[in-house]
Amino acid sequence: MKILVTGTAGFIGSHVAMRLLARGDEVVGVDNLNDYYDVTLKQARLDRFRNDPRYTHVHADIADRGAMESLFAEHRPRRVVHLAAQAGVRYAAENPHVYVSSNVTGFLHVLEGCRMHAVEHLVFASTSSVYGANRAMPFSEHRSAEHPLTLYAATKKANEQMAHSYAHLYGTPCTGLRFFTVYGPWGRPDMALFLFTRAILRGEPIKVFNHGCHQRSFTYVDDIVEGVIRCLDRPPSADVDWNAMSPDPSSSGVAPFRLFNIGNEQPVELLAYIERIEECLGRKAVMELLPLQAGDVPDTAADVSDLRDATGYVPQVSVEEGVARFVRWYREYHAV
Repeated sequence: MKILVTGTAGFIGSHVAMRLLARGDEVVGVDNLNDYYDVTLKQARLDRFRNDPRYTHVHADIADRGAMESLFAEHRPRRVVHLAAQAGVRYAAENPHVYVSSNVTGFLHVLEGCRMHAVEHLVFASTSSVYGANRAMPFSEHRSAEHPLTLYAATKKANEQMAHSYAHLYGTPCTGLRFFTVYGPWGRPDMALFLFTRAILRGEPIKVFNHGCHQRSFTYVDDIVEGVIRCLDRPPSADVDWNAMSPDPSSSGVAPFRLFNIGNEQPVELLAYIERIEECLGRKAVMELLPLQAGDVPDTAADVSDLRDATGYVPQVSVEEGVARFVRWYREYHAV
């Protein structure tokens, strides 16, 4: 089938596009290749599949209404995987307008395209950051996520609510996926694994916030892609119950809409994560221990039981193996 993937020059988007092409789908990719980080890396990701005859690339900004209307009208995708967004949690403090333009206005254009062209399923990226001030562990889709601590998280929470309204008003099936700390080959240079690996190889100190004592549900990118594909192939349906006094946050029942956590259920302490990087590099890190950053949460832990029950999703790659794969890729890509 023909599937639109937004953000195909991005970390997760490029992996999703490759997986869809490998199984025989036709992929229309859209990306504006902005310079938030190294454009050469984005081009290199695209080069892995750009010449596949079943791939069509559209260079456009999802915040450009006219461009998105033309894209949907010309290509008429059957399903959509929306992964494009302004990346980086902390960057939002310096550039809030960019986040709202891409993450809110851009998402509206995707929703409108799906509505106008009867797309049979929209799968979109949310984030574990929406849990914000919620400290009940592990994070569950059935609990409140009404207090985000960053603008990035607030824009993603807005996406969830916008998608639900479109699912209810227009019957567009929507599935939101709350990603938990994705890592792996072709990752973003502003993420911890990339930053730590580069600094350790150069003999430079690494900044370790919260003294390395917080935990994260580090999830290997192939496991994320597997969950995305499984969800894409299972559009949700509405199970209307107007007598429900308090709709469940993950599925109101009045719309073909679902929210799922997607991540590894075994959190890893940051210091242990760094130790694994040191082992793979054969070098010790010089650590600058710092307090918790503003907007960060001390810990994350994913409850993925709903996704497992709905799709059979079970992450396969351990942190030990995943970090080793990243280090091998990093050394090869950078010739170090």
